[in-house]
Amino acid sequence: MSSLSHTEIWTAIDALAKRFDMSPSAMAKLAGLDPTSFNRSKRGDGDARPRWPSTESLAKVLEATGVGFSEFAALTERAPRPNPRAVPLIGFAQAGAEGLFDETGAPTGPEWDEIDFPGLGEESVYALEITGDALVPVFRDGDRILVSPTVPPRRGDRVVVRTAGGELLIKELARVTARSVELASLNRVDGGDGGDRTLDLAEVVWIARILWASQ
Repeated sequence: MSSLSHTEIWTAIDALAKRFDMSPSAMAKLAGLDPTSFNRSKRGDGDARPRWPSTESLAKVLEATGVGFSEFAALTERAPRPNPRAVPLIGFAQAGAEGLFDETGAPTGPEWDEIDFPGLGEESVYALEITGDALVPVFRDGDRILVSPTVPPRRGDRVVVRTAGGELLIKELARVTARSVELASLNRVDGGDGGDRTLDLAEVVWIARILWASQ
């Protein structure tokens, strides 16, 4: 399932419903799901955080329609395949060094590699590769996170924060006040990522929003 993109999955669901002359809502109801499960509003189209149907809901739909997964996967061929765009990439362990970001949090310097990433517009983004287990279970060793220095972060977003002391933190944005920024730990078990943090605004150089992660 992980090899199919967000667009491909939803295109296949629409194609499957059309094959049986049903709306996606009617197909969801047939499978015993909430009729709104496959509505456009549930897909995150155009949003920074695309929403995926659950494995359980797909399994119920395939069982109800009598369609095998390989046949369902073939329906994804109808999905448009966006051209990839080169995105700067560096390991998170190396990203704390000086000279890798400008004052806005955008990547700079020759140390960055590049990866092709499909489906991106002109958004200024970069990728960080996670190393180690400090962020488990949210992010694991080898995961790549796509970060935007231009999309404004909101409460509850996962973010990358650069401090005036040179730290690079990955946290959840809990609260922003007139004087401070409150950050929540992603590792709720043992706080291996340093735990919750509260920083004075003067300590924060920039905050960049995490848009997506390969997991």
